[in-house]
Amino acid sequence: MECFDLEDPFTSLKHHHQSDTISAVFSSESDHMPYFNYLQCLKTSDFHASFRQEAVSLILQARYSCNLDPYTPYLAVTYMDRFVSRQDIPQSNPWVLRLIAIACVSLAAKMKDIHFCYSNFQREEGFAFDASVIQRMELLILDALDWRMRSITPFSFIGFFVSSFELKDPPLTQALKGRAVDIILQAHNEIKMLEFKPSTIAASALLVATHELFPLQFPSFETSVLSCEYLNKENVLKCFNAMLECEWIVHTVSSSSTRTPVSVLDRYCTKSETGSTTSTMAAAIATVPEKKDSKRGGIEKLKTVKGS
Repeated sequence: MECFDLEDPFTSLKHHHQSDTISAVFSSESDHMPYFNYLQCLKTSDFHASFRQEAVSLILQARYSCNLDPYTPYLAVTYMDRFVSRQDIPQSNPWVLRLIAIACVSLAAKMKDIHFCYSNFQREEGFAFDASVIQRMELLILDALDWRMRSITPFSFIGFFVSSFELKDPPLTQALKGRAVDIILQAHNEIKMLEFKPSTIAASALLVATHELFPLQFPSFETSVLSCEYLNKENVLKCFNAMLECEWIVHTVSSSSTRTPVSVLDRYCTKSETGSTTSTMAAAIATVPEKKDSKRGGIEKLKTVKGS
């Protein structure tokens, strides 16, 4: 079977395989999402909500401190959400959050073939983990996610939905894609977005972008998107309305403040020194083999995942 890139899975397909593969990509979305109980925890648990807020803030800080493209931290947040939804997190050790965040950024950078100097980033943030500790956390994350690192994201579906629009002017098409991408990146910090599948988020973001850029054509674009057999129309409209709320919040904050995107999340945890612990997470990290051949095996497996 012909391999395809999950970040843009529809572009390399041969015509006679396209319909089957499109169906397969849509049907596999749930494999790349956090468990449902994670969303419930975020809504009901102050600890989990605060944990995610601080982790996302730290990941975004890595983007601006290390000059990463916006897709790398997006992927890192995706890894973090999926991992935390599958792993019990000790509530008494703030260093665990930092280790998970930096390991997720490191994994995302590797998947994107981008250099990420976590030693410089840690120095700026006032904490430090040995490379071996970060690598062991990476392996723990990889194992928890069953090595499904070529994540299906909303960006995978942008081109697919746009191709159904009747836009013949390339600059207009590019503007629509660019605005939809911006909306997806802005909305990713919102807990409510975890409720929706990547394809639903992509479709909704395109509708919001269309509503802004081409209001007269919005009805026809809406009909085109909602006619997709793989989408739940009710969820698309629900996500669309949620994004409009997010957009209003983002624009309000941006117009009334000069704070960075990181500080908008209201970081509140102090940069305290990392302490020793015998927590469950620490024990799990400690059990990951430190032998050089094990590390090489992990890296080789990651390369295989990227190339598969």
